[in-house]
Amino acid sequence: MNTPYTFDHTAFAGALQNTYAHLVDGEESGVVVNVAGRVMLMRTQGKLAFATLRDSSGEIQLFALSTTAADFEDFTKLHLGDWVGVTGEVVRTKRGELSVKVASWVQLAEALHNFGDKWAGISDFDLRYRHREADLWANATSRQSLTRRSQVVRSMRERCWAADFTEVETPMLNAIATGAAARPFTTFHNALDAEFFLRIAPELWLKRLVVGGFERVFELGRVFRNEGVSPRHNPEFTMLELYAAYWNYADMMAFTEELVAGVALDVLGTTEVTYQGRTFSFAAPWPRRTMAELTSEAVGEDVSVHTARERLVELLGARDVAVPESWGAGRCLAELFEVTCEESLWDPIFVTDYPVEVSPLARRHRGDAELTERFESYAAGRELSNGFSELNDPVDQRRRFEEQARLAAAGDDEAMRIDEDYIKALEWGLPPTAGLGIGVDRLAMLIADEANIREVIAFPTLKPRRD
Repeated sequence: MNTPYTFDHTAFAGALQNTYAHLVDGEESGVVVNVAGRVMLMRTQGKLAFATLRDSSGEIQLFALSTTAADFEDFTKLHLGDWVGVTGEVVRTKRGELSVKVASWVQLAEALHNFGDKWAGISDFDLRYRHREADLWANATSRQSLTRRSQVVRSMRERCWAADFTEVETPMLNAIATGAAARPFTTFHNALDAEFFLRIAPELWLKRLVVGGFERVFELGRVFRNEGVSPRHNPEFTMLELYAAYWNYADMMAFTEELVAGVALDVLGTTEVTYQGRTFSFAAPWPRRTMAELTSEAVGEDVSVHTARERLVELLGARDVAVPESWGAGRCLAELFEVTCEESLWDPIFVTDYPVEVSPLARRHRGDAELTERFESYAAGRELSNGFSELNDPVDQRRRFEEQARLAAAGDDEAMRIDEDYIKALEWGLPPTAGLGIGVDRLAMLIADEANIREVIAFPTLKPRRD
């Protein structure tokens, strides 16, 4: 097929619909434009042909007359999905449809596959996600969801810039898998003859930049966790992580709620969100409730990090949760919160004061040494962000890493390893600092009203085909 190398594209369908909305039935504009896109529908009525052209902005009708359109017969033989470039006048037909009256046209690319019944949509799971390029043209909601995601990322970045955060990039190949509780992906660097890990979080690198004098830093980037795939989890996903010197977790909660509310306002024009048929508001302030308070309400008795481990084990056992011997009371409390509370947290809320045992990088709570100044935010029954006052004591940090190493030796695949370079960085001095991590994909799911994380990731991870 001999197709052109370029096309002098001058107009988009969406803009034409807006600009020429004033045309009345049967009126001609006198304006000639060049439009391009895919043919999504073709109807022939004798010496007339009507096609729907779809581009990235929307759709417009192509109106062709056998007496005025070049190569009329060939035009009527275009396949659904073919790319075309069309030159013609903007008119409104007698039946009221804004159209480009075809004078000349050129086929820009041929579609060799049929992507659905008259492009009404694709429902086949394998085709939708393995060939997202077809899904995006066939299903308007797929394009809309990815557009929403792009808007979310843009808003987050611009709001961080406006708050005087410096955007940075940190390594994705790490000699030590640390910075979060997660199982890493492992790879090998041939030239260095060394094992490396895809990063599970940029946290420790970013805090080293704070040590180096960057008082406010953020990174929007990919992280990788070798875990299961679900409607809420993809092995590679996008995180916004940021750190601010001289803040504590209360300051960071205030920033978080303002940031997320601002993103919703930027993208949706409102802080009111409708998600899967239910509504909530991202408007600040969000409630602050401790993990112990929420868990106590859920189980019907007072529980905390100071509750006897045996009693917490009993409460977990009643909910069919097996408790390894390595779990202390803090881990038991966190697990009890997860199984009794998380899914019920519909309206945005901050859950605060997590046990030290499950927060190896967070600073101890100034009112209770068994707790940390840590929060997680929830909305629509799912975790949205995690943040805390950062642990800046190198001696305590070493003890925490050593405890994580003990858990790793006992078989915990998600436990952290000792990072000597990071401890050395803390010895240079980390000022009081607060950190935040927001799951960009999960926030995009809420903004785009999608129940499955795959819908807001252009190319989600899939099991390789064996044929």
